[in-house]
Order: sequence, then C-alpha cells, then structure tokens
Amino acid sequence: MREAHPVERAVGMDYYVSDAPGVGGHLRESPEDFRVTEVEAFDPDPLDADPGAYPNVLARVTLRSWDTNDFASELSDRLGISRERVSWAGTKDKHAVTTQLFSVEKADPEELRAVEIRDADIELLGRTGRPVLFGDLAGNAFGITVRGVEADAAEHADATTADLRAFANGDDATESEESDATTTADDPVTVGVPNFFGQQRFGSKRPVTHEVGLEILRGNWKGAVLAYVGNPAEREPESTREARAYVDETEDWAGALDRLPKRLGFERSMCHRLVERQAERGGGGERSDVDLGDEDYRAALEAVPSNLQRLFVNAAQSFAFNRMLSERLERGLPFHEPVAGDVVCFADSEAPEGVALPDTDRTQRVTEDRVSTVRRHCERGRAFVTAPLVGTETELADGEMGEIERAVLDALDLEPADFELPGEFESTGTRRAILVRTDLAVARGDDDALGFEFTLPKGSYATVVLREYLKCDPDAL
Repeated sequence: MREAHPVERAVGMDYYVSDAPGVGGHLRESPEDFRVTEVEAFDPDPLDADPGAYPNVLARVTLRSWDTNDFASELSDRLGISRERVSWAGTKDKHAVTTQLFSVEKADPEELRAVEIRDADIELLGRTGRPVLFGDLAGNAFGITVRGVEADAAEHADATTADLRAFANGDDATESEESDATTTADDPVTVGVPNFFGQQRFGSKRPVTHEVGLEILRGNWKGAVLAYVGNPAEREPESTREARAYVDETEDWAGALDRLPKRLGFERSMCHRLVERQAERGGGGERSDVDLGDEDYRAALEAVPSNLQRLFVNAAQSFAFNRMLSERLERGLPFHEPVAGDVVCFADSEAPEGVALPDTDRTQRVTEDRVSTVRRHCERGRAFVTAPLVGTETELADGEMGEIERAVLDALDLEPADFELPGEFESTGTRRAILVRTDLAVARGDDDALGFEFTLPKGSYATVVLREYLKCDPDAL
C-alpha cells in the first residue's frame, strides 16, 4: 500500500491499494471527457396511459455542463410550473456529459417535448404513478478520458490494474497477472477498490462538511457554524480566506455579510439568520453585542436547504466510514471476504443484470462457524462485507472489525445515541459495502490520454477508482 495524498488523508482515505506509480494527468479538460449514463431501474407505462393514475411524465435527459438542480429550475421555468414538480434519480457533476432520468408531475407531454434548452436533449419515455425519487437508479456507467498523463502511463496503468485485480479477489499480484491485466474495451478486467466516499462528499477545494457534522453531533451548534462560515482554506481565493478569518476572529455576523462574497450563498444565509436573531434579542435594530445561544446557532444551520443540513451529518458518517476502511487496510484484513464478527449484506435480487447492488436492509452477522459459508456467498457476488454509516439504530460488528469500529468512534468522541438530533440532522444509520468491484477497460488514446470505461453501483464514486490510477492532488479529479 502507498500513503495517500494529504488532502485525501484529511477525509479518512489514508492509502492507495496499488503500489504502482501514478499515471498523472487530470480529468474534465472538456465536459465530453467525463461521461455518465445512469443504469436505470425505473420502468414507465406508455405515454398514453391514464394521466389520472400515472400523473408523472418520465424523461431521459442528456445534459452538457449542467448542474442537476440548475437544470431542474430551468425546466420548470420553461414549463411555467413549480420547481417542486421536477424530480430526478441522481445528482450529477456539472463538468460532464450526463444521461439521467427526470420526472415532471402533471406535465403535458407535448409541451415537454417542445421545450428547447441549450445543451440538453430530452427524450420522453412514458408515464409513472409516482415521481422519480433520489436513489431510483441501479448505478452509473462511466466513460472518462484522463489527459496530460505521464510518458509511462500505459505501463503504470497496467501495473495498477494488476494490483486492483488482486485486491478484488484477495490474491497476490504476480508478473503473469500483470501481463494479463492489459485491458481493452473488448476485454475488460475485474478490479476492486475500497468503497471510500470520494472527496466530493466533503468538499473538493474545502473539505469541511464532515467537520460541521461532527460539531453538530457533539452538540456544539456554534462550533458547527464557525466550521462552515469561518475556517478558511488555503485553496480558496484570498478575499474569501480573509472574510472567513474575520469571522473566526470577531464573530461579527453583520460584518461578515459585508465581507463574504455573494457566491457563498449558504454562508451568507447563516449570517443573515444570526443578525436577525441578534436584532430580535436586542429589541430591534442591528445589534452585534447581543449574546447568542445554542438555539440561535441551530437556527442559523437550519437557514440552509434541508438537503445540506442532512449532508453535514451524512459527511460525518462518511468520514467515520472512511477511517474504518483505512484502519482495516492497515491491519491487512480482507475486503473481498468476511472474517468472524463482520456484518455482511446480501445482493439485491432485483438489480439489473451486470450491476452487483448490495441490499443493506438484509444483513447478517458472521459467526466463526459461518465464515466459510459466507465466504462462498461473497465469492459468487451474493453477499458483501459492510461497515456502518453510524446512526441511532446502528449495531456495531464483533471481532476485529468491531474493535476497529469502536476505536474510530471513540477517537471521534461519537456513539450511536449522538445521532438522535432535531429535524433534518437526525439519522438512524445504515451499512455500506466496503469493497466495490467493476469490470474496467483502459483504452490508449493519443500520446497524453488514457480512456477508462466501467460501471459502479449507485452511491460509489468514479473518482475513488481513478485516484488509484492518477495518484495525484484530488483537485485534478
């Protein structure tokens, strides 16, 4: 194993599985270099079905350089309807070409078909009885071009593939395996990586969402606000760093509004709320000398959209999960099969062909006398070793993995009961597979490019696969 980049270590990804040198390079030189197509898991009825029983029109939309939320707003504006009537299965990266499902409630199919939006192609598929909801997909298929790679990129890519192929099956890589690891589009190789949460989960340039979540879980509402509004990062513009430093030094929320750039809308929303609370407590007018309490700082956090409120706690769960996987790697425990005490989940029997989708609602604790049996299930893709995304209903593993889970939570001063929180901040928790496998093909492009094709189950990150090949600053991902 090789030590990861410091920015990755800050979010719990301590190692690369592969010891091979990185190919270098960068992603997203153009949107076409990062293509994502959803593996659909939603079957519509015909467009001429009864709109009373099937009020939602389902569309497959291909977007170039569109943020998912921004496109939904643009579509609703063009149709003259509420933004709440547009929903989708998965949020995608803006700097990409994406093909994904949207549904529009009570839409006229002909009006929807007639909508023309730049860099958007809308294909109507049919009607559905309920809207598409977040998570209504089986996975994502990726076609990614890495440009600016090193001169020895092809050799390094083959060596990395050999390492990841061995990791997927728990084997030691050999010279013969390395030669077999050369891939083409017609002859992909099955590889595996730890199912880390990628850098995007925490903030690519300023990874702090988990820090905010940890403060919330500790009951430190003021600390959570300061972690988000203050807490300057080196990768930010100087004016932003200065504004955040001002917040840390003064806790002057009105002054912060004068200094924070307009683009930091969520931070400004928190500050607005705190200024309002100071005015209320001070009897009206702008008052910066009024002391604020926990309920005021919690109100500031609740000034941002509910999905961001949930993300704060989700990011703290994700950070703990990444730390658990890094510790498992360091101890040399397998990812492809269980050891006594592990908790496994079983495969989703209704997943589309070609996608190994874990069903985390069906779990089993692996006792000593069941290890061999469950190993066979894992070998056949019928079961997956898991680790917890901790919440109020989490039961930790036994054995050595249980030791790891408890040690990580102790180091973070967390326990399941801490997730019993008000409103959107509460989480019951779940479990997540610790290994993600995929059939991966590497294509040689021009002198400085490599193309990668693979498919991942929903919730897994393409950048977690690609980081093993590039071994670079996460900013290049």
